[in-house]
Amino acid sequence: MNELLLAASSAPSLGFIGWIIIGGLAGWIGSKIMGTDAQMGVVLNIIVGVIGGFLGGWLLTLVGFDVAGGGLIFSFITCLIGAVILLGIVGLVTKRR
Repeated sequence: MNELLLAASSAPSLGFIGWIIIGGLAGWIGSKIMGTDAQMGVVLNIIVGVIGGFLGGWLLTLVGFDVAGGGLIFSFITCLIGAVILLGIVGLVTKRR
């Protein structure tokens, strides 16, 4: 178990391209979950996923999770959670107009 935690914590951090890819995938899946995929294009999926990653990372840090050492899967889940939350907030704001 300790070896697994050590391997996850010593994994190389994602570069800019990695965050774009993970953010785009998380944004696309998040838009499928929230039912907004038909309204969004690839660029907006990437933007929502990356911003969602920051939002999810910030929220998980507040709860006490070590977001930086989580690895690829944890980063993807963080982006996905953040993208779904962000899409929910955007949906609430745009429905009021």
